[in-house]
Amino acid sequence: MRSLHRAVSLAAVMGLVSGACESHKPVAGPSVPSHDVTAEEAPSNDAFANATTIAALPFSDATDIFAAGLETDEPMPSCSFGSADRTIWYAFTPTTTRWIGASVTNAPFQAVIAVYTGSSLADVSEIGCRGAFDGRLVFQAQANTTHYLQVGGLSGGGGPLEFLVDEIVPPANNDVINATVIGALPFADAVDVAAASREADEPIAPCASGADRTVWYTFTPTEAGSISAFTINAGTPVVVAAYRGSSFTDLEHLGCSVFGGRVTFRAEAGTQYFFQMESPFVPNFPLGFGLEVTPPPTADLAYGPFLEPSTFDVVNFFNFSSDPGGVDFASAEWTFGDGGTGSGFVVDHQYASDGDYAVGITVTTLDGRVGSAIRTVPVRTHDVAITKLSVPQAARAGQTRRIVVGVNNNRYPETVETVLFKSVPGGFEFVASLTQAVPVRPASRTTDFVFDYTFTADDALVGKVTFKALAFVTSARDALPADNEVVALPTTVRE
Repeated sequence: MRSLHRAVSLAAVMGLVSGACESHKPVAGPSVPSHDVTAEEAPSNDAFANATTIAALPFSDATDIFAAGLETDEPMPSCSFGSADRTIWYAFTPTTTRWIGASVTNAPFQAVIAVYTGSSLADVSEIGCRGAFDGRLVFQAQANTTHYLQVGGLSGGGGPLEFLVDEIVPPANNDVINATVIGALPFADAVDVAAASREADEPIAPCASGADRTVWYTFTPTEAGSISAFTINAGTPVVVAAYRGSSFTDLEHLGCSVFGGRVTFRAEAGTQYFFQMESPFVPNFPLGFGLEVTPPPTADLAYGPFLEPSTFDVVNFFNFSSDPGGVDFASAEWTFGDGGTGSGFVVDHQYASDGDYAVGITVTTLDGRVGSAIRTVPVRTHDVAITKLSVPQAARAGQTRRIVVGVNNNRYPETVETVLFKSVPGGFEFVASLTQAVPVRPASRTTDFVFDYTFTADDALVGKVTFKALAFVTSARDALPADNEVVALPTTVRE
């Protein structure tokens, strides 16, 4: 498969990589078509001893394996899970050592490919296997050694297929001196690295494994700015490393990433940079490489209390920004919407009055990129208080008396739930609750919650009852809950 060496959009190369992978997968289709077995003969290469010779590459063979069988002592491909029961054979003896790719196309069933060395079924050794969903089979064929390729259908599958074998040549940018030149950003490329190699004295990035397969790219920007190098659908172990310099002898390592991360740094105009992509495994599809101007950070913030803060609260502001370039932040600057400012990734601020405040954050990354965001923070001071709890001084068992809880509110109209408790040995128990609207009124006036309580024989046995009232704002957070609880003086209870 040829390497691709041209600038394309990131979206296009992602499709290219994905398409390349899909092109080597078996085609899903309907159930195996009906065959008249009595009217068909087994393929000529059904037996190992009659393997079809692959004389030259590229090679293709269209055949039908429905009438194929499985020989006694025939090896079962390791990636077939023991379900290959119709197989055919091919033999390939290269004169030079080379990388080979083998695949099955146009098959209405799931197919498997395995490759072996040896001279008979009794002594073959498997050196590679490609399952139904693994794309092509990639292996290194040794010079003057016969390699046997076994092609089969899985789980009883059989029918027509096309078997393709081709040599995988080293990519054009295998060496640093032949690094693909990147002319403009954004840049994306897909390259087959199966036959790539590592040069003598080639640098090994700190996050790399020193694998045998590397390819190179180079870019010389015309203006300064932050750039990011990354892989595209390349698999998590693939490494990208960035260097500054002109040859192996003077390359300065700038950063590396693995597991799909980015290498981001500030590039200077007129300076040459090199990018090394390393694959620690033999991929069965092209690997994607991308280089772009690093997007600005995405600024964001959070604050607490997360419900509406009040003028009594010290509000905590948090930097919730993220950076697509994967670089840490150097600073965060804040404006609080009331004239106040702050610096840092976590800051505090207290507001003097209620209102809607436009809080702004501006973050700067270590490589100089800037992002800003504004978020409206509503400040509302909800506060009700129990200023009256009227209870009788004395009562008798069986007598119903009125208990009044007075709630004051001088800020916003509220809906308030008031709960009444009475004392029992060991603590308090629930009596009743009332929920009603509490309008805004002067501090001297209250909204009354009226409870009718019938004193019991147990109250008389104890000889007294102490009432406790709690008030809750149902749709907001009370800024000063300490004055929402009142305990009355005890009421004397007699028989």
